[in-house]
Amino acid sequence: MLRRTLLGAALATPALLRTTKASADTPVDVELILAVDVSRSVDPEEQELQFTGYENAFRDPRLIEGIVGGPVGAIACMMFTWSDWHIQNVVVPWTKLDGAKTAHGFADAIAAAPRRTWLYTSISGAMDFAAKQFGQGFEGSRKVVDISGDGVSNSGRPVAEAREDALAQGIVLNGLAVLDRQPSPFAQNNGLPPLDEYYRDEVIGGPGAFLVVAEGFDAFEAAVRRKIIREIAARPAPGDRVERFA
Repeated sequence: MLRRTLLGAALATPALLRTTKASADTPVDVELILAVDVSRSVDPEEQELQFTGYENAFRDPRLIEGIVGGPVGAIACMMFTWSDWHIQNVVVPWTKLDGAKTAHGFADAIAAAPRRTWLYTSISGAMDFAAKQFGQGFEGSRKVVDISGDGVSNSGRPVAEAREDALAQGIVLNGLAVLDRQPSPFAQNNGLPPLDEYYRDEVIGGPGAFLVVAEGFDAFEAAVRRKIIREIAARPAPGDRVERFA
C-alpha cells in the first residue's frame, strides 16, 4: 500500500509542477517589448535622443495613468537594443510596472543603460529575438513588440519570414520609424520604398497594429510617448494606422 502511495505521488509530481509554474505567471494587462535600433546609422547624439525619449516617456504622468488604468493595473516591460542579425542586448530586463515608483525605476534603468553602436540593421533579427522573450514570468492579454529604427533591414533572414512567425504566435508588431535627415552610410538606391512606407507595409502587423513616424530624432520623444500610451491602453481606441510627429 505504501509503495502504491509513493508511486502515485511520484506520478503526480510533474503535473503539480506544471500547475505551479503556470500559476506563477504574474497577470498584467500587456507584455511590452521595446526594441531599439543601435546600428551604425544612429550616431551617438541620435542614440542619446532615443534613450532619453524612452526614459522621459516612463516619467510622464499620462503614461503612468495609462499603466494603472487597465483591468489589472499593471504592465510588464523590457527593453533591448539590436543591430546585426546576431546582435541583440537586453538593457532593461522584464519589469512589472504598476505605478509611479516602478515606472520611474524603469526610467532610471534606461538612463543607466549602456550606449553601444554596432554595424548593420536586422529588423528580422530583432523580431526573432523579441518573440523568444515572452513567457518569462508574466501573462498579459496582449503581447506587443515596439520596433524603432531609422533604416530598412540589411542583415539576417527576410523580414517577411520573421514577421509571419511572430504573428503566428499572436504577437502584435508596432513600429516607430525615424526619418533621419542624415542618410545612412549604407544607403543606396535599391528601389526600396520610403522608410515610413516600408515599416507600414513590411514591418508592422497583428490586430490593431500601427506605425508612428518621427520626422527626425528631435521628434522622437513626443513620438515614443504617444506610441507607448496608445499601446498600453486598456481598450485601445481605433486610431490611424500611421501617426506622424514633426
